[in-house]
Amino acid sequence: MTSQNEAVIVLSRALDQTGDALARVHPDQLSRPTPCNDWDVGRLIAHIVVAPTRFLAGMRGEEPDWASEPPAIGSEWAQVFRNAADDLIHAWHQQGDKADPRLVDWQTAELAVHTWDLARATNQSAQLDPEVAERALAFMSAGLTAENRGNAFGSEVDVEDDAPVYHRLAAFAGRQLDEAWVDGGA
Repeated sequence: MTSQNEAVIVLSRALDQTGDALARVHPDQLSRPTPCNDWDVGRLIAHIVVAPTRFLAGMRGEEPDWASEPPAIGSEWAQVFRNAADDLIHAWHQQGDKADPRLVDWQTAELAVHTWDLARATNQSAQLDPEVAERALAFMSAGLTAENRGNAFGSEVDVEDDAPVYHRLAAFAGRQLDEAWVDGGA
């Protein structure tokens, strides 16, 4: 299997995992804080839901404005996300061998970190797909430095080298780890 195919398969699993996490969010959780800057769950969901559409725009050569406020979300956020995720995977399959695994892995990393944020904020299980996190962490470790973290990522947080991969990913992304959640989640 080519690295392009492997990357797209893992991205597909990341999209499925994110869709599942979105489906478990209840409307009464939308005002909860998240580990992601000053965003509440509703703002994080809006960002996640628009991500596949922005990824597609980038694949078409457009320059999506990631800093712009995403459109307001309705109550069908999981389904809206899954529809856009299907379009994204379809576009990657159309790329075939021309798919750039680094671009696919960037998308996986974006989803992996924000799925962790969402799961943490809504007390979902900490048991997330480790291969998704492994690819995301490898991608982020190769390019994210103290100098280019911007506003999206805090300073790397100390975590044990043998911590589960999602905890290492979250710590690398500057997220604070809550011990109760780290030990198993909800």
